[in-house]
Amino acid sequence: MTPPDAAAPSPLKLDRANPVSIRHFIRTNTKLLSPPLVPEIKLHLAEESVPIWQKTEDELGELNIDPPYWAFAWAGGQALARYLLDTPTVSNGKRILDLGAGSGLTAIAPMLRGATSALAADIDELALIASALNADANGVTVSTTAEDLLVRKPENFDVILVGDLFYERQLADKVLAYINAARASGAEILIGDPGRNYFPRNRFEQIAEYRVPVTRELEDAEIKKTAVWRVA
Repeated sequence: MTPPDAAAPSPLKLDRANPVSIRHFIRTNTKLLSPPLVPEIKLHLAEESVPIWQKTEDELGELNIDPPYWAFAWAGGQALARYLLDTPTVSNGKRILDLGAGSGLTAIAPMLRGATSALAADIDELALIASALNADANGVTVSTTAEDLLVRKPENFDVILVGDLFYERQLADKVLAYINAARASGAEILIGDPGRNYFPRNRFEQIAEYRVPVTRELEDAEIKKTAVWRVA
């Protein structure tokens, strides 16, 4: 029995510099769920966007932070993961880069289909730990990096995956420059996108299309027509 004058343990508060606190925050504020289009995969996902966004701001003591992209399975990522699961030759024996990984969904899918390695790249510390937790939940290993790869020369990856990154003009321009350089070096580029504001569809070739169940809290429809594209 705890003595009456014993101090109660203080709750573990979210701290970007403390991986233990990040893992605790993710596990406490999400559920292990399967995205509708990829029931083979389980992710730590939030059921609503506003509460986890507000709690992230409160615990970090920061205002106007970016949404917790890592806590949701976005339409482009789901479509890309579905394509990778259904087309194992894309991943088998390949070195994979998941650019702007978020939850790590599109890093996990190729590892389930025989990829040699997958690197989840994201500048958000929470996304990287979410990616590692999600990889562990699916019995695969995914490496992570917080480096902004968009400002560097592309490394030697066989396949580069891009899901839902064309939502801001400046980011879209950087992504285009990066993947053009990577394609020139021989990498295969696959993109999952439902037609975000700055997605230049005339630059790519569509190779698959899906109707992805999503939530109106995040998107403008309950079913989002989403395509997988490649750089020819």
